[in-house]
Order: sequence, then structure tokens, then C-alpha cells
Amino acid sequence: MIESLRIDEIKIVESAELEFGPGLNVLTGETGAGKSIILGALEMLAGARGSADIPRQGSDVGTVEAVFRTDGLRGFEDELVERGFRDEEGGSDDHDLVVHRTLNKSGRSRARIAGQLVPIATLAEVFADRIEISSQHSSQALLRPESHGRYLDASGDLLPLRSKVEEGVARLREIDAELAALRAEREDRERQRDFLAFQLEEIDAVAPDADEWRELEGEHGRLAHAGQLREDGAAVVHALEGDSSGSDGGALDRVATALRVAEGLEKLDPGLATLVERLRGLDVELRDVTRDFERHTDGIETDPARLAAVEERVAQVEKLRRKYGQSIEEILTFREQTAQQLAGIEGASDREELLASERESAEAALIKDARKLSKGRARAAKALAAEVQRSLAALDMKGAHFEVDLSQAPTPAGLPCGYAGFEAPEFKFSANKKEAPASLQKVASGGELSRVFLAIKNALRREGRGMVLVFDEVDAGIGGRAAGRVGQALAELAAHHQVLCITHLPQIAAFADVHFRVEKGEKAGRICATVERLGDKARVEEIARMAGGEEVTASTRRHARELLKRKSPS
Repeated sequence: MIESLRIDEIKIVESAELEFGPGLNVLTGETGAGKSIILGALEMLAGARGSADIPRQGSDVGTVEAVFRTDGLRGFEDELVERGFRDEEGGSDDHDLVVHRTLNKSGRSRARIAGQLVPIATLAEVFADRIEISSQHSSQALLRPESHGRYLDASGDLLPLRSKVEEGVARLREIDAELAALRAEREDRERQRDFLAFQLEEIDAVAPDADEWRELEGEHGRLAHAGQLREDGAAVVHALEGDSSGSDGGALDRVATALRVAEGLEKLDPGLATLVERLRGLDVELRDVTRDFERHTDGIETDPARLAAVEERVAQVEKLRRKYGQSIEEILTFREQTAQQLAGIEGASDREELLASERESAEAALIKDARKLSKGRARAAKALAAEVQRSLAALDMKGAHFEVDLSQAPTPAGLPCGYAGFEAPEFKFSANKKEAPASLQKVASGGELSRVFLAIKNALRREGRGMVLVFDEVDAGIGGRAAGRVGQALAELAAHHQVLCITHLPQIAAFADVHFRVEKGEKAGRICATVERLGDKARVEEIARMAGGEEVTASTRRHARELLKRKSPS
């Protein structure tokens, strides 16, 4: 509910502050006193466009500010958290929401919610389902045919089913978008899959192995240089052993000679024992090296067939190294990455098949839900039309006719239905029996529209609890007993929502829980409108004025008291 509304420098209002209460709040005053300024301020808070003539003459900026009380509105408070206007960790007493709107004489407008600067459109988004205004100029709800379906579905307890249909359509759109992307990429995926498969097959055909590659490198060196290895190996052995004829002694003979001489010296100088022992070890090691070198050299054979096989294997690996990595490890890493890419591409094809199957199931479920929604709407349309018809008759519109049209809605391409189902429900109205019902905005006057709005909201008064409903011109063209019925209807509605009503009829004003009087006077030589919240005594005077004109008499006061006594508890 709106807890308070402050207006500064708007039209002929210099400054006004209204403390609203729960239930029915009425504003009364003579024609032209400035009641419509209050309505305009509320429209501005609900996101209406501003204009350069809104600021008071002589002022650069006009301001409207309201404090909303949100306790008990869990869904609304959750939305405020999602939009960042309220801290999720806010305390249990954090239920006030301050909304601020300014307009300057250039037509520029600013809005703030909870202190945050927001686009004007955000006001309309936040309060779209919280503030509904019906006036002689517009009815925000009734003049939007797209809202009629929600009214109808609320009346038939069909909102959960409607949500399922909306979710079903949204899911089909998601699937279709993903399928379209997959199909558009299919040709590219096929080309990439062939290329990746070729790379994978080329690597797997060689099956490189790091240990094998090290052995191949060694074996290839031995086979490719077998002749040189044997020749040079023999030269090494010859250098160690010397000539077999003994004419050319090798290293072994020279070391042996040195050892014999050293052993003789040791006898003369025992201090040489360590050096002699080292020389003796060298003699033994040199003889072992000579034997091992000779055996290895003798084992080297020329094998052209094996050499050709090894060279072919080396060439295969070298080809992979030129394309996929310098080392075997790099080639194997490339192979793993390629395999993963190929698996992803093949998974895309599987995903396409899975989505196609899922879409078929989702579409069948959507059609089933949409048909169920259509059946429910057919029942709800009859019940709502009958209820609104009764309410209209009670509001002194006996000749009026109201019906709910369930014409087929345009079907989006590729989908069985739209977000709202198969139908586009629309309320149709005729002010008299001789005229066929037509769209509300085409046939209903401001006062009629307000009463239709009142009748519909009363039929749905238990839905959307906690809204702010604003009525202007609801009393246009009625009086007497019909006015009392309108007042009663407003009071019944106010038991479930906060209702603000601008009225000229005492029969309606008498039902108020909170009563404001708007007066126009002069201040410092300028026309100025003021707003006063009336106490019990002042209410009697105001209702007496409304009932009897400018001259309030004892008779009109008695009549005012009688009206207030007859007021039903809200």
C-alpha cells in the first residue's frame, strides 16, 4: 500500500503531503480544486510520461515522492531483491520502499527507487501489477487487451496452468534456437570432423612410442654405420693390443713393460707401493676394455633389410614430427586434443537427435496444457461474464452487456500456440442492449470504464491481494441509490486492496476509511491547491457540502450523519 505521498511544485500544488491508510481512501472537493493533480502524481509514480507543463508556474522542478509499505507482499519484496533495490539480508522491519520522481520545465524527468536512479520505464515494470489506475482518460489495465487474459485466468484459478503454457512455449523456443544453431553449423562440423578423423587416423597408424623412438635412433645409427664401426673398432683394438707379429707393440705391451719396471722400483723404494698398485689396476682394466671392444666390434654385422625397415619406421615418425610436434610427447598430446575435439563434434550430432526428440515430447505436453487451459477458459469466461454482468447491474448499468471473447490468437511460426495459449481473451462491452459488444476502448466512456473496472476487480477481489487501485470518474452519470451501491462495491474491494477514489458523491465518500478534501485558494497572490485529511467532524461538514451545495444546513448535516451511519464495515 501507499503509506504517504508528497507533492511539491506540481501544477497548482505548492506542497502537499497525504498520509494514506489501508482500505478505502477518498478525495473530494469542488470541480477544478486540484483532485486530478493527485491522480496525475500517482500516474507519474506508475511510470506515466511527464511533460514540460507539470512543474508549477515559476518553478524549475516538480517532485512527487511516495513511501510504499511492502510487508505481506513476499513476491514483490523478492522482486525488489532481484532488481537490487533491497538487500537480501535486510531486517524484518525493512518493508518501506521510497519512490521519487522529478520533472523539470524542459520536460526532462528522473526517477529513483530506493535511492537508485532508474529509467522511467522501470517504474512501469515494477508497479505494473501493483498500481492500477482507472480514470476518465485511461484505465491502465482494461485498455491493455493483453491483460484481459490474466484477469480471466485469475478468475478461473488458471494462472498456474497459464504459467506452464508460458514455460512450455519458452522451452520450445530455446530448443528451436539451439537446433537452428546446430543445423547451421552442421556442414562446418562435417568438414572439421573429416579433417580431425584424418589426423587421428594418421597418428594412430604410426602409433609412436617414446621408448621405441629412443631405441630406433640407436639402432639406426649402428646399422647405417656398420662398416665404419667395424673398421674403426678394429683400429682401437689394434692400438691397444698392437701388431700380432709383435713388431708394433700396443698400449697393453707398454703398460705391462711399465708395470714390470715399477715393481722393480718398489723393491728399492717401498713408498712407490700405492702408485704400483694403481698401475696394476690400470693394466687389468685396459685388458678388460680391449676384450669388450673386440667382442662388440666382432658382433657388428651389415643388415640391409633391417636397415631399410628401421629407416622406413624413422621416416614415418619424422613425418608426424614435422606436422604434429617436435617430440613424441607433443605428438601424443596433439592426438589427445584431436580426439577430444572429434568427440565433441560427434556429440553435437547426438545432441541434435536428442533435442529433436525432446522437442517432440515438449510440443505434445504444451498442446495438452494449452487445450486444458482453453477448456478452463471457456468455463471461466461464462462465470466471469455473469459475475461482472451482475455487478454492472448493481452499479446502475442495467442495460450494459459484458462478455469475454475467446478468439483464436495468431500462432507464432513453428509453434502450436503463443505464450498465452490458443486464445487471445478480450473483454467486450456495450453500454446498452441494442448495440453489439465491442472493445472497451472503443465504446466505453471514462465513467463507464471505471465502473467496468470496478465490477471486474470486485469479481476478482481476492486475487492479487495488496494492489493499489485508483478510481476517478467512477461516479460519472449516477446518483442516489446507484451511488450507494458503487460505494458499497468500493468498500468491499477495499477489504482486499488499498483503494483510492476521487468522487463528487456523498454516498460514495461516506464509505471512506480515510477522507481527504482538496481545496483551491489563493496564497501570496497565486492560485494554490491544498489537501487536508479530515477528522470525524470535518467529514460531516464535507459530506454535507457535497450533499447540499455550498450552503451547509442542519438538514444536510443530519443527512451526512445518516450516510456515515449506514456505512458498512470495510
